[in-house]
Amino acid sequence: MMARKSERQDALERVRAYHEEQLSVLLARAGDAVDRFRSGEADAFETDAVLFQYGRAAKELWKFCNIGDAFSTASVIADGPALDWWAHRAFRKQ
Repeated sequence: MMARKSERQDALERVRAYHEEQLSVLLARAGDAVDRFRSGEADAFETDAVLFQYGRAAKELWKFCNIGDAFSTASVIADGPALDWWAHRAFRKQ
């Protein structure tokens, strides 16, 4: 029973570390957009679109990391292809 609890803690830690790493990537993109707006390189509409995309991507990342079983999620993180959370829920241009 103790090993199972330890394994669960290890899985949770892997998922938390992954969430923090991926969220940092998303936050950097949002921060860059705000910096471009503040410097006059981007307008409010462009910046808002990036921030909206950030919200969509962060929500999907949160669901992936927090809904479901930590063992399965940790396994997908370890074995699956790297996910691009920004592109995962990107707008489709028409």
